[in-house]
Amino acid sequence: MIADKALNLPSFLWLWKIAAWSMGLSLAGYSILAVTGGWMLWNRHAKRPRPGWLRPLHLTIGIFLVILVLLLLAIGLVGTLGYYGNLGHSIHLPAGLIVVTLTLLSAWSATRIGRWDKARSLHVTLNALLLLGFCAVSLSGWTVVQKYLP
Repeated sequence: MIADKALNLPSFLWLWKIAAWSMGLSLAGYSILAVTGGWMLWNRHAKRPRPGWLRPLHLTIGIFLVILVLLLLAIGLVGTLGYYGNLGHSIHLPAGLIVVTLTLLSAWSATRIGRWDKARSLHVTLNALLLLGFCAVSLSGWTVVQKYLP
């Protein structure tokens, strides 16, 4: 049921398709970042040289993850405002905001590695918390999607 204050826009099905693909790509990107980050950490502790392409790949995927998470935020806000006319219909909004915050803090901490002693451990900790955030946003997102499907 559409609220009285909802925007008079066409079906949001196309928007939810973009969100689904973005979420899938975000989870895939996070997984690749976990593998490449773990590989870099393992090489560091084993005092082995890492392949020259590993860090640039990790950074590039990290940038794409930030873009995808911000895209998901925009889709969620536009879609919810367009469908309901206001926000805050489920736990999905706070879970999403936590994921956005953790993603941005992780990206920020990555820029500090090598300049600040605690940056690497902060980056790893934030990414562990981000896994929990992705789990929460995925579970709450599933219930939200069920509201939009006929």
